[in-house]
Amino acid sequence: MSFTSLIRLLCAALVFQLLSCVPATQTGTSYSRREARVLQQVKIGKVLEVAEVVIEGTKSGAGEIVGGAVGGIAGRNTGSGAGGKIAAVLGGAVGSVVGAKIEEARTRASGREYTIRLEKGEVISVVQAIDPKAAPIVAGDEVKLLSQGATYRVTRLNAAGRR
Repeated sequence: MSFTSLIRLLCAALVFQLLSCVPATQTGTSYSRREARVLQQVKIGKVLEVAEVVIEGTKSGAGEIVGGAVGGIAGRNTGSGAGGKIAAVLGGAVGSVVGAKIEEARTRASGREYTIRLEKGEVISVVQAIDPKAAPIVAGDEVKLLSQGATYRVTRLNAAGRR
């Protein structure tokens, strides 16, 4: 296998690995397979405030590993002897940093923080990713909070579902 083919293969592996790091959407209307058909607790509340936030991307180490491998191989082939070894180490280090940054940036999401007053008076806050297909939840909206353990999601309360 030629050097060029190897670099192309590793770059394709980097892209595939980074894309596989993208987390499941964290909106109020998306569920993982393990969340389906599981009992959820429901609380009703009114939105007091909505703030735009950024949900940081993943830092699984996959981008760092693949980036380091690609950088190391690219560095190794820039010289021979001790110079090639030094270039491989430096290329690997730089590739690791770049790969980690790419992974975090590719998996970052826009979100909203909802401050909600529950029916019993308690005030809570929940952060979730923005669902581009759903109408935005705004201050004054009645919402339902669905929870499974420590995981909560906020959705607009259907007026027909209200008592």
